[in-house]
Amino acid sequence: MQTVTTSATPASALPALVFTALVGTMAMMAFVAVVGPVVRLLGLAEWHAGLSVTAAGVLWMLSARRWGRLSDRIGRRRVLLIGLAGYAAVYIVMAVFVDAALRAPPAVALSVAMLVATRALIGLFYAAIPPTAAALVADEVPPGRRGAAMAKLGTANALGMVIGPAAAGWIALHGIALALYVAAVLPLLSLAVLWWRLPDAPAADAARGRPKATMALSDPRLRLPVFTVFAAMVSVTIAQVVVGFFAIDRLRLSPADGAGVAGLALTAVGIGLICAQALVMRFKAVPPARWITVGALVSGLGFASSALIAVQWQLLLAYGVAAFGMGFVFPSFQALAADSVESHEQGAAAGTVAAVQGMGMVAGPLLGTLLYRWSPSLPYLCVGALLVMLSIVAALHTRRRA
Repeated sequence: MQTVTTSATPASALPALVFTALVGTMAMMAFVAVVGPVVRLLGLAEWHAGLSVTAAGVLWMLSARRWGRLSDRIGRRRVLLIGLAGYAAVYIVMAVFVDAALRAPPAVALSVAMLVATRALIGLFYAAIPPTAAALVADEVPPGRRGAAMAKLGTANALGMVIGPAAAGWIALHGIALALYVAAVLPLLSLAVLWWRLPDAPAADAARGRPKATMALSDPRLRLPVFTVFAAMVSVTIAQVVVGFFAIDRLRLSPADGAGVAGLALTAVGIGLICAQALVMRFKAVPPARWITVGALVSGLGFASSALIAVQWQLLLAYGVAAFGMGFVFPSFQALAADSVESHEQGAAAGTVAAVQGMGMVAGPLLGTLLYRWSPSLPYLCVGALLVMLSIVAALHTRRRA
């Protein structure tokens, strides 16, 4: 069992971290809300937008573990500030380019290169934030109570998923580039808040005189958290990528109406996440593996039931139920990873989990679209089976620990 230091940091750090999670997710989702119109106005193909998202996921996957280990060596605050500064700078560059390109469209190759490069660099720098924030929470919150703190970060992310696209869509009515400029201001605000509110603390390795932490993806202590985050991210990204097509094909809607229903389904996801994570914050004594057991089962049933829907309200209900279950899973795998390692390994552990999260972000859309070509119901049935398997594995883990 790791030693937990006590300080005044949690009271001042957690609100700043929650704000960072909120505005960071809002900025990320704002891009998702406007990328379709930008692609069409610049004369690009739909797969160009997909390429930019995939590039961001790849760099996230490759860099998250390094960010986590770096936070062990040089300190959480410094890594958070570096990541946010890079995130804000690249976002501003992207907004300026899009603004100029919409006024005078450049060559298609240049537009594709800039969108892919800026989105990929956004993924690179933002990959520093989740693992470092999770490691900072683990530094200061004792084992057994980390799930509630992680749920606060998860609730902020869920709110960002709901508010970000809605706000970007409203601002885009006055100008697509304006929506990106406003989104670019958000990480600058977060940078200022963290600079002001987050105390500087010694790095985990230096403070304890420990050698640099190294951790393999196959570390046996992280098997359940790693499997959980991969299954969760593959499931969520599959559901995100196929919902628009599913609404059009199964509900027989026009593309515009299908996009509207997809937006409502993702709003239901945000509401489900918020409700579930409020329960995780309320019942602090429930072990993370038990939350994963229950949440994966509920979410698996919700996603699998999507294969049977026939009308719009059923799709919204299925996505809401699936997200409710995921609201138990997401903060729990972070807390479980933190509880499984020593204090000087928190950054490495959080980075490992975040790297696997990036793998899921890359694999999910590819797998989902491939399965959809066979049958519109197949992605949902496969996700349901994967999550039920996760529930069984987590239940067995809980029994062994007991």
